[in-house]
Amino acid sequence: MTSTIEKTDVVIVGAGFTGLSAALELKRAGIDFLVLEARDRVGGRVEAVRNGLGELIDSGGQFLCVDMPEVMALAKGRGKTFVETYVDGEFITHPSMTAARAERTYHVSMAIRERMNRIDPDDPAIAGLTVADWLELQHDESDAKAAFRSLVEGLWCLAAEKVPLWYLIDNDRRITNEVFELQYFLGDTMQSLAEDLAAGLGDRLRLNQAATRVERTPQGVRVSTGAATIEAREVLIALPPAKAAKLDFAPSLPAELASALGVWESGAVIKILVRYAKPFWRERGLCGMVMWRDQPGLFACDASRDADHAALVVFVGGPQALRWHQLGAAALQAEITARLLQALGTQAADIVDFSARDWTHDRWSGGAYSDLIIDVTARDAERVILSGAPPVHFAASELSPSFPGYVEGAIVVGRIAAGKIQSAIATRASGS
Repeated sequence: MTSTIEKTDVVIVGAGFTGLSAALELKRAGIDFLVLEARDRVGGRVEAVRNGLGELIDSGGQFLCVDMPEVMALAKGRGKTFVETYVDGEFITHPSMTAARAERTYHVSMAIRERMNRIDPDDPAIAGLTVADWLELQHDESDAKAAFRSLVEGLWCLAAEKVPLWYLIDNDRRITNEVFELQYFLGDTMQSLAEDLAAGLGDRLRLNQAATRVERTPQGVRVSTGAATIEAREVLIALPPAKAAKLDFAPSLPAELASALGVWESGAVIKILVRYAKPFWRERGLCGMVMWRDQPGLFACDASRDADHAALVVFVGGPQALRWHQLGAAALQAEITARLLQALGTQAADIVDFSARDWTHDRWSGGAYSDLIIDVTARDAERVILSGAPPVHFAASELSPSFPGYVEGAIVVGRIAAGKIQSAIATRASGS
């Protein structure tokens, strides 16, 4: 079957917030483009589904805070309703410890994070060290070190043994919020914001169109899907690095660039929304936040929209997510329920609905929340990827100068990429 051929100025591969933000910038600049999205929806790692009660819930990226200016501005500009995450009351750790010991453990674990971030990522003394290597060398009490490991594996969703220390320092320094990053979520889901942005693209957005081949030509690029071939002057690969590396490039990408794309691994996370008839934890003076000390990367918090929508969201990150990925739906629910019972008591068994989204090994995203560099020697990988091989350009939240791995970072890096492409087109047009 012969595919159709279209022509445009720019092809954007991927309709997550990176691709959507880049597309809207190009639209404002009057540059023609097409956005190709493999899924039947936009949003990438942001997603909404119906739970067993018929309610639309966030099954992917959800939270935001006032220190994330771009996504906050977009949500306000689109008239979104903000739900403030409930944080009043006692934080639970399990196995339990005294309030004084829990407070000390928290403060010491945060001190470990601050100590880490004071290290120069270029310090030759940390060359070759993973986060686990460095943590082993610290002389803090074991509870605090375990809490720090759980933080790393819960937020970055990979084993501490895999993550280069210099990379985590550099990455963490770009996550600059001073208020709780789970401060708000949107009443009508983060996915609705992605859909609002996509609505401004009209027929320039093509769903169910997975790009398979990117060919550089004397005139620019040729991007192929199963149904079409698009010829353009520039292409933006707005995919996570580990997924971008799997595209077929012709001719092959420069060796340094191909190598830079190959040093990433997707994080692993399972996200669960557990609905209850009422927020029973609040009645007991609890905020709904639970950290399991014996299960690194396992965390829960209140995600109730209002008194009639009581819910806890449970995140399973890193090695634990990989282990529980092997379970069936019933076994996973039994595992989560058992741990909620341990931490919150018998009322935790009165579940009205249990909705799980396993992002581990996701076909189009690879995982969540982001990809991470796992090669301790790959110091220049981000720089090389952002330099691209014009007219082939790359952008992803992972590469953002602010909030890598977050929706905020995706918006920022998408806009930056659009600016670079505009400059490239202008330069080519001027003949310089």
